Amino acid sequence: MPVKNRFAELLPEITAWRRDLHEHPEILFETHRTSALVAEKLQAFGCDEVVTGIGRTGVVGVIKGKSDTSGKVIGLRADMDALPIHEQTGLDYASKTDGAMHACGHDGHTAMLLGAAKYLAETRNFDGTVVVIFQPAEEGGGGGREMCEDGMMDRWGIQEVYGMHNWPGRPVGSFAIRPGAFFAATDQFEITIEGKGGHAAKPQETVDSTLVAAHTVTALQSIVSRNADPVDQIVVSVTSIESSSKAFNVIAQRVHLKGTVRTMSKEMRDMAEARLKAICEGTAATFGAKAEVKYHRGYPVMVNHDEQTAFAAAVARAVSGDCAEAPLVMGGEDFAFMLEERPGAYILVGNGDTAMVHHPAYNFNDDTIPAGCSWWAEIVEQRMPAA
Repeated sequence: MPVKNRFAELLPEITAWRRDLHEHPEILFETHRTSALVAEKLQAFGCDEVVTGIGRTGVVGVIKGKSDTSGKVIGLRADMDALPIHEQTGLDYASKTDGAMHACGHDGHTAMLLGAAKYLAETRNFDGTVVVIFQPAEEGGGGGREMCEDGMMDRWGIQEVYGMHNWPGRPVGSFAIRPGAFFAATDQFEITIEGKGGHAAKPQETVDSTLVAAHTVTALQSIVSRNADPVDQIVVSVTSIESSSKAFNVIAQRVHLKGTVRTMSKEMRDMAEARLKAICEGTAATFGAKAEVKYHRGYPVMVNHDEQTAFAAAVARAVSGDCAEAPLVMGGEDFAFMLEERPGAYILVGNGDTAMVHHPAYNFNDDTIPAGCSWWAEIVEQRMPAA
């Protein structure tokens, strides 16, 4: 069962939607134009229900099949938000909003799910109900969590949920997936080291917060090298160091550090947080300084459910002829919140030989559209075959 002919016919229309979205990127929860466009199209397709304002600016559309003897309800989710990046593609449909661009392909995800929704509303060749979910604020805002906290899953009785992300470097329209832990938990930390500032010519009269910060950065690497089981996945990165001194001859009173921790299990996440705090406080005390640690837990580990992953892979093979085993990804994905509430699976679809996501030269590959739309449509038609 290859790519559906209907999506080949719809490709110019879906591509036009995608490029319009690309021209008008919106950040985090500020997806007002995007959300309005999505809602307008869902209503035009003849969805049985269209609701806005879920998770602040999220949109939900409901499509009922020709019958409902199964009682099944499946959710399909696409993210809508862009990134705060200045686009450098040179495209004739490049971002018209300075400092914002669709550098992760959410414009493509939204367009593909709209295409699938149009087809499903036209055909309704399934036994049950489809809930199409258009989510804001995936890029760090936790829009998936907010849609769940708004009661989305219970309100529409969603029983399973499926998501998709384009993946540069994979052949266009090919798929990859893995069961279990897939995308990492993404936590952030801030460390403020308070010493005693003074003249750089008299270090003996100071407690050098910069020296303490340097030892702290080095010591934090022992979490990975000496506290974590070598077969477990963990990343600890200090990504910013800022001193209160801007002078050549002043030893700073204070240094501020920022960074991220990525883990693939709850146990590793708990260990990393505890060790980070202990190392910072202990290192500072060694030099007579103090360390204040603020640790923020972000997205949890995204875990694919076994049965739904096997099904999603089978659908992918039916669409493209193959479905590879995806690698573990140390990036985060807030579809994790939806998979914590309901069983489901998240799959990667090839974007071809393009710039990587989050790069100013990235662009979603429109040739991916038929395969992505077909996968979503087949998830519905195979999981809920017409009575």
